[in-house]
Amino acid sequence: MIAAAAVIVLLSAGGAAAAYLAFLQPEPEASTPHALPAPFPSPAPTAAPKPKPKPKADTFQWRQYGYSLDHRRWFNPGTSLRGPFVRVWRRKAPALLEFPPVMSNGSLFQLADNGQLRSMHKKNGKTRWQKKLGRLAASSPALDKDRIYVTLLDGGSAGRGRIVAMLQRNGHRRWSKMLPSRSESSPLVRDGRLYFGSENGTLYCLSARTGNVKWTYHAGGAIKGSPTYAHGKLFFGDYGGHVQAVRASNGHRVWLAGGMGRVYATAAVAHGRVFIGSLDGRVYAFSTRNGHRRWSHTTGSYVYASAAVSRGKVFVGSYDGRFYALSAKSGRVVWSHNTGGRISGSATVIGNIVYFSDLGHRMTIGLWTKSGRRAFHRGSGAYDPVISDGKHLYLTAHHTLTALRPRKHRR
Repeated sequence: MIAAAAVIVLLSAGGAAAAYLAFLQPEPEASTPHALPAPFPSPAPTAAPKPKPKPKADTFQWRQYGYSLDHRRWFNPGTSLRGPFVRVWRRKAPALLEFPPVMSNGSLFQLADNGQLRSMHKKNGKTRWQKKLGRLAASSPALDKDRIYVTLLDGGSAGRGRIVAMLQRNGHRRWSKMLPSRSESSPLVRDGRLYFGSENGTLYCLSARTGNVKWTYHAGGAIKGSPTYAHGKLFFGDYGGHVQAVRASNGHRVWLAGGMGRVYATAAVAHGRVFIGSLDGRVYAFSTRNGHRRWSHTTGSYVYASAAVSRGKVFVGSYDGRFYALSAKSGRVVWSHNTGGRISGSATVIGNIVYFSDLGHRMTIGLWTKSGRRAFHRGSGAYDPVISDGKHLYLTAHHTLTALRPRKHRR
């Protein structure tokens, strides 16, 4: 019994020890289930490409000869437009080019001396359309909202002149009128009325829409230049040696000034004065109010060129080969530049540079308006050389029109 009891005690003690040892053993770790690979993240949705912004429409307009109705021949581009320039394109004309083009809504319109009118893309110079309107011309067209107006020296009928109105977009003719005599007076459009002169001394006012005559005025000689509008009046010179002003509303004369040579040039109006050159070799300034002469300046030869006016100066060339900057107030010479040739065409101021051509040397020159120092030179030129849209220069030479842009400087 005692032995059995001892065995029981020992067994009990062994079981307790085994239980104690089992308590001390760490619990087996729970088996970790086999993990699935994490799925690849879904790609973010691709944004649709933004449509390219449409290029802004080219709405710039140079509507008539001399840019503005007062024919100051000054255009301020608002930003610097200076060289060196590089050529963008060049197009050959079918005949001599005496007058610059006009431009509107991305197109240039230029009339050649053979009576052919061409519409061109400003961007590349390619022809949109062209029309043969007569046999001889020497003027710039004029534009309104959607039409273009052209005067002709020979409209194709026994040497008589013609005035034609067409659509800008395709050159379709809207109306046409034969004139009793020839016309090389670049037309002017304002408030639905069309103004121009002719070689028999008639100043015309027509309805721009229909071509019907509103009124006519008869001067004492051929009217070669374009009529200039300012202060409700039209100012012009004639081959009878007069400069005069008539009311734009009815053609009634306001004043007449004489005692000068034949006048080919177009008048410029600024600072209350009319500035105009004459074939007697002088440049004149008259009061816009009453025609009283304020001053005159004598050059060495004919003044065919129309004057440009900017910042108190009058810029004009002479057949004596000199280009003059005159004080608009007094007529004194501020500076002059001798080209050594002859200057027949008119100057245009673009920003702070005045451009003109030397017909004798067939070159175009640009001078700083303040100092007269040279800012531009190109070995082509003839008469009225330059117009601009603020981004390019469009240079008219004998038989070519060239688009120039400033070279981009590397930073």
